[in-house]
Amino acid sequence: MKKTICIVTGTRAEYGLLRPVINQVISTNSFEIKIVVTGMHLSKDFGYTYKEIEADGISIDAKIDVLQDDDSYKAMSKSIGIGVIGFSEYFEKNRPDMVVVLGDRFEIFAAATAAAVACIPIAHLYGGETTEGAVDEFFRHSISKMSYLHFTATDQYRQRVINMGEAPDRVFNVGAIGVENILRLPLMAKDQLALSIDFDLDCPYALVTFHPVTLEQNTATKHLEELLSALDETEGLNYIFTKANADANGRAINKKIDEYCQKKENAIAFTSMGVLRYLSAMKYCEMVIGNSSSGIVETPSFNKPTINIGDRQKGRICANSVICCEPEKNVIIESINTARTQKFKQDIANQISPYGDGKTSGKIIAVIKDFLYNNEINLKKSFYDVRRVY
Repeated sequence: MKKTICIVTGTRAEYGLLRPVINQVISTNSFEIKIVVTGMHLSKDFGYTYKEIEADGISIDAKIDVLQDDDSYKAMSKSIGIGVIGFSEYFEKNRPDMVVVLGDRFEIFAAATAAAVACIPIAHLYGGETTEGAVDEFFRHSISKMSYLHFTATDQYRQRVINMGEAPDRVFNVGAIGVENILRLPLMAKDQLALSIDFDLDCPYALVTFHPVTLEQNTATKHLEELLSALDETEGLNYIFTKANADANGRAINKKIDEYCQKKENAIAFTSMGVLRYLSAMKYCEMVIGNSSSGIVETPSFNKPTINIGDRQKGRICANSVICCEPEKNVIIESINTARTQKFKQDIANQISPYGDGKTSGKIIAVIKDFLYNNEINLKKSFYDVRRVY
């Protein structure tokens, strides 16, 4: 009998990363696939992005709605509770052989909690990373401890998962799927992209994404205002904004972005561009600005500069193309000016991304297939005490 793999997705970006894995599962005769959507996918405020999944011809097995109508910390906690209930009910009725989750968001934490309590093996992409400014930090590590198989983006991240007591023979460095998307997706031509988003791309532009730093109190709008002031004082750039996630204070950020773009002829905002348009926009941009993980993981593969602002991504491994700066107007302006110099562009022109060779999804599916069909899965995990580096 075919083994059943359940893949959970809660955001537009996460789905874009999971899509190659989904394709790999669909293309093999070894598995039956169940796609469960939750989180931002089911929210009008965030674009009902489950429709992008359906547009790709992928059948959705279940929709588990968890988001509240506001972006407070209380709402995040309530969403987790609702998510645990919803996923518990789903796993009671539909018991897959393995659940695949990616990342570190609160809705994925809820899904992993329900699966772990139901004694369903979990395969987790991307443990071992650190984001010291966000609650994602402890969600990610918690999901790792609930998981049986681990797929990391670098060797250093793999070692961190092992340091958490996970056995080395269950932890695999497979690189980042974002790199695979860049190398394998047929990206749009520049004029095609401009027509698709109805925005002039002849002028140099920056791709801007700014999320709240959820382990900081009452800084989201202040830091965004510093960024917007810096953009106002930067000449010769247009701006394509992609809006914030459904974190605490995310809606407040999105409101300010909308207000800013309505006043500016050189700026446009999107709730969701989809992975193809987003990566195509990254390919032709002058630089990426903000605090999204995509500026750390994907952008270096295009040899484009990233201005990484504040502490949200603090702790991630960064390529030479990433300029980290404080969320202060003058510092941001200085960083943007540095990134625009010919010397900086030459220095990063031939850099090698630290996030793998772009063959990630095939490696992941090969490991999952081996464990589900050839290896006995024992959820009574022994804590692996690190005595030497592997």
